[in-house]
Amino acid sequence: MSQLRIALLGTGPWAERTHAPAIAAHPDVVFSGVWGRRPEAAGALAAAHDTTAYAGGGEGGPGVGGLDGLDALLAVSDAVAFALPPDIQAPLAARAAAAGCHLLMDKPVATTVPGARAVADAAERAGVASLVFCTLRFAAGTAEWVEEQAAVGGWFTARAHWLGALYGVGSEAGPYADSPWRREKGGLWDVGPHALSALLPVLGDVNAVTAVRSEPDLTHLVLTHTSGVTSSAVLSLSAPEKGAGAGLELRGEHGTAVLPEQWGDPADTFGAAIDALLTAVRTGRPHACDVRFGLRLTEILAEAEGQLARP
Repeated sequence: MSQLRIALLGTGPWAERTHAPAIAAHPDVVFSGVWGRRPEAAGALAAAHDTTAYAGGGEGGPGVGGLDGLDALLAVSDAVAFALPPDIQAPLAARAAAAGCHLLMDKPVATTVPGARAVADAAERAGVASLVFCTLRFAAGTAEWVEEQAAVGGWFTARAHWLGALYGVGSEAGPYADSPWRREKGGLWDVGPHALSALLPVLGDVNAVTAVRSEPDLTHLVLTHTSGVTSSAVLSLSAPEKGAGAGLELRGEHGTAVLPEQWGDPADTFGAAIDALLTAVRTGRPHACDVRFGLRLTEILAEAEGQLARP
């Protein structure tokens, strides 16, 4: 297969710092262009990586504008990487799949089950490869750790905590804090996929979930897995800065296993995800973190959210 032409949809900090550098540096792909909702941002990001802007702002912006611009970018691309809010990502991913483009999506795929299922169905109909960028499943060290623990088996229980300080009292406002969907959905949807992406391959799918939330954004999940064991996860984006952190501990017949603390450079990790997508495209074999897995994560999180919304 010749070099895969990969487009990038999104121009925010995640796209600027992770997606665009990884695509531009990958030796086996061609950076086919950038599409963004803000023409000036699309133009700047495209210029920084010597590619073409396809802006969403219509006439007057750099490159080709509006949804016509998106269709023009899809026409010159073999695959699309997404760095967009989940419920904007989902319909555009379905559109890209219908145009015959392979999908490299961010987590979560969507924050509604119908939205995530529409993408999965579109990818299946089009016969395109898909991958959801669950960081732990591609980062050097953590990816191998997850595979090793799944192979060991015999686990009795697990506990995970993903406590971000993005909106915590006293935390400095970073570039990712200006994210309406993260502020609205909180830790359940932003960091919950991280915990689930590591727990499910080790302990099995989830067949029951119990969710409890305390203010302002602290969600406790108790998960019952198909293996018969239970695990727990504590999730937030509003932890005090000095109390923030993330980790996962397994306990079982062979003792205790703790997720490595170092996850590597995000751009390098995204490069590994590109490698995995290329393999899926070349072999026709779905990756374990494909859009169907992304749909399953959305189903579990949506069930938890539904419980939290009940009086």
